[in-house]
Order: sequence, then C-alpha cells, then structure tokens
Amino acid sequence: MAMYPTQRLRRLRYNPLVRDIVRETELSKNDLIYPLFVCPGMNVKKEVNSMPGVYQLSIDNLVKECKEVRDLGIPAVILFGIPEHKDEEGSEAYDPNGIIQRAIRAIKSEVKELLVITDVCLCEYTSHGHCGLLDGENILNDETVSLLAKEAVSHAESGADIIAPSDMMDGRVLAIRKALDYKGFSHIPIMSYAVKYASGYYGPFRDAAESTPAFGDRRSHQMDIANSDEAIREAESDIDEGADIIMVKPAGAYLDIIYRVKHELSMPTAAYQVSGEYSMIKAAGKLDWIDEQRVMMESLTSIKRAGADMILTYFAKDAAKLLK
Repeated sequence: MAMYPTQRLRRLRYNPLVRDIVRETELSKNDLIYPLFVCPGMNVKKEVNSMPGVYQLSIDNLVKECKEVRDLGIPAVILFGIPEHKDEEGSEAYDPNGIIQRAIRAIKSEVKELLVITDVCLCEYTSHGHCGLLDGENILNDETVSLLAKEAVSHAESGADIIAPSDMMDGRVLAIRKALDYKGFSHIPIMSYAVKYASGYYGPFRDAAESTPAFGDRRSHQMDIANSDEAIREAESDIDEGADIIMVKPAGAYLDIIYRVKHELSMPTAAYQVSGEYSMIKAAGKLDWIDEQRVMMESLTSIKRAGADMILTYFAKDAAKLLK
C-alpha cells in the first residue's frame, strides 16, 4: 500500500457523492423484520412502558399495523402472543384458535405481500413463565420439544410463512422439521434462534410479552455470554437438523458472533436487535444524550456490516422511513 503523501485516504471522504459510491455496507428495507405483540380484545393499543413506541395490539389493530408495515416496504413481521389464559403446559401456544393462530389468519386474509414469521416457544403461554414443561424447577427437554413441534404445525396450518423456534431446547429443530414435513409443510422454512444468549438485554421484552419467569432464570438452556465456539456448535447442530436460517440474539453485544456464524457457516443469517438495545437508544435519545436517529442507523448498519442478512428490530418502521 502506498504511503502519504501519495496515498491520501481522505480523498474518498470529501465529497458525499463519492462517499456514497464507495460505501461498503448498504442497509435496505429488505433487511428488516418488525416484531409485533398481539393480545386479546378489540381496539387495544397498549404502549409497553419500557419500550416507547412499541405496543401490545389486539388483532384488529395488529392488521392495521401490518398494513402500515407493508406500505413502508418492510417485507416481514414476527409475531409474539399474549394469551387470554396461561397454564403449566402453555396450552394456548398450540391451540388452533389461540391468539397467534387467529392473528396469522387475519393478517394473511387482509394484508397481502407480507411475510408472517412466528415465534415458537412456550414462555409467553406458561403460568410459570419458563420455556417448557417443568419437573419441579427443571425444564423437561424432550417433553417440551414435542409440544413445540405441535405449536409449529398449528402456526403453519394457520398460514405462517416461516417458523422461528426460540426456546433453545436440544433437538427441537429436527422435531419441528419432521412434524412440518409429515403434515405437508416441507416448503415452510425454519428460522432457528440457534445462538441465543442468556442476556440481560431482554428485560423490556418480558414486559411486552408478559413472560418474566416466576422463579430462577434461563441459563440452563440459553447460552453463556462468554462463549463463542459454542455458538458455532449450536448453529451447526441446528443446520444439521434442518434449519434454513440461523439467528444470533442479541445483536449489538455479539457482532463478533454474527461475523463468525456468517463467515464460517455460510448460511442465511438473522440477528435480533433486542428490546434492551432498543430501549437504551430510545432513553438516551429522549434525554438528548445522543442523536437517536443517527445512533439507530449506526447500530443497524453495524449489524449488517458484521454479516447479518436480516435484522429483527423494533426500529424497523423508523429505519424504513429514512431508507430511500
């Protein structure tokens, strides 16, 4: 490489048009997936206290929101349900007339050209707030997996386009793939939360989804925040079981993991900019400690630069309005 004064790296920075044509990473609307929370009732639009601008929505308002999302050019939403009733088995998760199943049918009926992705887990539906069936305080892996497969099939039967298991149980991707194939849904992709860390960034989400554990935490099944090689083993395992897209969650504190997963495994890679990341930017922006809009776009660009092909983010609508 030539040295100064022959080489002047600032030459490509003076002119904004030049900056545009040499830009290495381009964020687009097609990269965005918008998370939505659906709840029982009619005409409900309840703001989540810890997530300004994010709401629990009844199905009628959810459909309106999906129309706006589609019109902004965002290609996909992912749905999280707040059920009418919770029990120890999370039975509404796989009820054909559960909140998510009804929401999928309403969206697919009224909002064309929008991908509907569904989160598959039991934590929002169980009375204890954990991701599976319990024996005392221990989560039963295999018994939980059979219910997750049942939940996934019910989503596909309702019209879901992509199934996204987030529970982190061993073997759940294989069980879901077999169940979907058996029921004639071999064309439905699985977006696996393959690399999901036991993170402190999830707090506001648990407010939104009403899924805070009644006791303990989720470190028995979500990944240790210190581990990197384990992320590759988790992702490889899910790929072997039939995952079509691999997700890393959270995104901002795990850019190195996104990079490794994408470049070592060469799979379509999603990253979830989670509730805590969103809420911190919103709070600091409200206090005028940062330029919220600028930091939002910088954070999303960094996730894309690390290797994510798609980004789940509560900023999707705001970002889409800025992206021409």
